[in-house]
Amino acid sequence: MTPAINMAKKNKISFKVHEYEHDPAAEAYGKEAAEKLGVDPDTVFKTLVVSAGKDLVVAVVPVMKRLDLKLLAKAVGAKKVAMAEVKLVEKTTGYVVGGVSPLGQKKLLTTVIDSSAEGCETVFVSAGRRGMDIELAPQDLARLVKASFSPVSR
Repeated sequence: MTPAINMAKKNKISFKVHEYEHDPAAEAYGKEAAEKLGVDPDTVFKTLVVSAGKDLVVAVVPVMKRLDLKLLAKAVGAKKVAMAEVKLVEKTTGYVVGGVSPLGQKKLLTTVIDSSAEGCETVFVSAGRRGMDIELAPQDLARLVKASFSPVSR
């Protein structure tokens, strides 16, 4: 059980947990998840944390795309954003990098989900551990983390 799964259960949303054997040598964890779960990679999203001045912001983007920092900055009304340092991400979210879930973080951070998620019936995001994803409706994800949808990938 992870904080992400506990959050989904507590809020009584519909979800499924999917586990797979994580390969520590995998170069792209999200791509690995899509392949091992046998799902459309467009429905698998990675959770990235960026610094926007003194604040941290979570971006949830498709694993096969890149986060567009300029679009994210615009979406959150920041002049500039940059990838956050690993130690800060792990300390703030309570998760290890590669297993950061947008759900159940220690502190609720401003969260932006790439607008492509709105076209999916369900999406897969980390369940809080490498080798474990949680599948849920993008609208439920957004509601639970008080996220907005915006185009933030390319």
